[in-house]
Amino acid sequence: MNFDQSFWDNKYQTGQTGWDLGSISTPLKTYFDQLENKNIFILIPGAGNAYEAEYLFQNRFQNVFIADISPKACQQFQERVPNFPPEHILCVDFFELNQTFDLIIEQTFFCALNPILREKYVEKMYQLLSDKGKLVGLLFDDVLNTEHPPFGGCKEEYMALFSKNFNLEIMETATNSITPRSGRELFIKLTKK
Repeated sequence: MNFDQSFWDNKYQTGQTGWDLGSISTPLKTYFDQLENKNIFILIPGAGNAYEAEYLFQNRFQNVFIADISPKACQQFQERVPNFPPEHILCVDFFELNQTFDLIIEQTFFCALNPILREKYVEKMYQLLSDKGKLVGLLFDDVLNTEHPPFGGCKEEYMALFSKNFNLEIMETATNSITPRSGRELFIKLTKK
């Protein structure tokens, strides 16, 4: 199956967004709350409804960007958060981005990609991050599906995948996940080598 723009646009148009929490995830909120520099450049790829971007924007972070391949997802976000700068809503394939960011947030994007793209994902994250930039977020520590998103994985797989390009500062079971995801999410903080 091709998980392209049409595939994801259809998900948002029909409301088939079972991964959507309806709000910012607790582990990411906790991480954001300790950030002091409101001027860092932040990207949230595969942002969907982008509750994380909305939270950061409401807390006066100046350079928050979202990227999603689905025009419907981008439109719904702009309608929900009308004051968010439209030029920071990038309706584009993640792999076509060419800006650099200090911080990239991972929230259900990795698990939405075809697993054959995982090495390409790591290479693109490395390319998009500034020197000493960070990739922070959540990865599923669970085998979810093999035929369609969300795809899962395990800590050992992720360590092997990321260790070439990133220092693995934190990769451990999140202690403050929502109940349905408790024990099934790894909080990651990876710094570009």
